[in-house]
This record gives sequence, C-alpha cells and structure tokens, in this order.
Amino acid sequence: MESVLTERSVMSGADDLSEDISQFEHVKRKHVGRYVSGALIVALAFWVVMAFAHGRIEWAFVGQYLTVRSIVVGLGNTVLMTALAMLLGISIGVTVAIMRLSANPVINWAAASYVWFFRGTPVLLQLLLWFNLALVFPNLGIPGLVEVPTVEVMTPFLAGLLGLGINQGAYTSEVVRAGLLSVDQGQYEAAKAIGMPRLQALRRIILPQAMRVIVPPIGNELIGMVKLTSLASVIQFPEIVYSAENIYYANNRVIELLIVAGIWYVVVVTVLSVLQGRVERHFARGAGTSGANTRTGK
Repeated sequence: MESVLTERSVMSGADDLSEDISQFEHVKRKHVGRYVSGALIVALAFWVVMAFAHGRIEWAFVGQYLTVRSIVVGLGNTVLMTALAMLLGISIGVTVAIMRLSANPVINWAAASYVWFFRGTPVLLQLLLWFNLALVFPNLGIPGLVEVPTVEVMTPFLAGLLGLGINQGAYTSEVVRAGLLSVDQGQYEAAKAIGMPRLQALRRIILPQAMRVIVPPIGNELIGMVKLTSLASVIQFPEIVYSAENIYYANNRVIELLIVAGIWYVVVVTVLSVLQGRVERHFARGAGTSGANTRTGK
C-alpha cells in the first residue's frame, strides 16, 4: 500500500511539474557563436575573392592558356602517370600485404622492411635516387651478355613511375592488410574447411569482403597521387606543373599559369571523386547500414 501511495505521489508530482513547465515562456536559443563564426567565414571568403579579383592577375591569360597544347599534354601525362603509378602501387601493395600475413618469418620480415624503408623516406628523395641510379649502377642487364647504359633506360618517365609507384605500394600494403584483417576469422576457417587453397580463398572469398574497407582509403590515395605527380617536375617529367613552369619562364605570367594548373587539378580530382563514390556504392551492396551510409554520403 505504501508503494502504491509513493508511485501515485510521484505521478502527481510529475503532472504538477509538467503543468509548471508548460506555463513557462518559450524562448528561442540565440546561437550567437553560430552567427559570429558564419559571419567570419563569409567575410574571409569575400576577402579572398576580392584579393584575387583586384590582384595583379590577367584573367584573360588564364582562359587563353587553359587549353594550349603543352598544358593539355601535361594534363594527359599527369593522368597517365597517376593511373600507372597507382596500378603499380596496388599490385605491390596487395602482394606485400599478403606477405605480411604469411607465417614464414623471412617473408614477413622482408615485407615489413620494405614498408619501413619506403614510408620512412620522402617521395622527392626517392624520385631523385631513381633518376640518378646511373651513379650507382652505370649499366643494367647481364654482365658480359646484355648491358645497356642506365642513363638511357632511366628516363624521367620511368624514374617517376618507379619512384611514385613503389612508394605508393608501401602505403597501399597497409591499407590492404587492414582490409584483410577486418574480415571475420571464420571466413578463413570456412575456406580452409572445404579444402580451398589459401590464394584461391583470398581471391574468391576474403578480398571481395575486404574491398568495402579497402576502397575508400585507396580512393583517397588515388586523389593524393594526382597531386603527388607534380613532384616529378623536378626530374623534368613533363606533367602539368612542369608544362606551366616552362610557359611562365618565357612570358612571366606566373600566377596565371599556376591558376591554370590548379583548375585542371580540381577538374581531375572532381571526376575521380565521383568515380570513387560509385565504386564504394558497388562494393557496399548488401552491407546493410554501411551501404546506406555510403549512399547518403555519411
């Protein structure tokens, strides 16, 4: 009986409290910080736009040089180098990731050493090392049988491809390894139970499931590679920044040519971002809430 009275008294108190709250005047939150931060951002954006609008920039030259032949060729070389370097990086990355998961300690150590070295040194340094490989190996080939001078083989294109692709392989291997580890251990055991070889199990069961984890960071690495190719300009590979530099060395239109290069980078990255979203949705099919989140861009 006492508990009933107590419950009634509580309910009565709650009703009274509800009545009291309903009598209060509803006051909207002022969100002062939101308005101040918004105003500051708009003011900063306006200031940047006005600075570019009234700066010493001849915008007519931007439109004029946007589609000149050397810039278009440089754009094509940038896209080609990005595609080939990522292809090489992904091939190396998948191989090294599988080696890192091997039970063989020698293979595991070799893969870990590769990742340690190429993640521990700057990309620019690696590009310069590849480009000057002739100082260490004057000739390439089989001694006494087939030899060619290294300077004739190691062109700016090949040095850039090896430098960017091999360096990318070290980062990609960690992404792939994380994806492989994200797959439930039961999937490995199920493949083993039905007598499926390890490599076949990886190709047909594990990798398709790991792709949901692998694709987003790889897409991010691909976008990063587009901009990383600009480092190849130091070894005279004619990508878009190198082409822009050659033009503004002649006509002194530095900022205009840099804006041209920036516009093309934004265009390429925008296209790749759209493609990345579609690939993510493809691999997210049937993944429940993960797929829903990807579709909504969360």
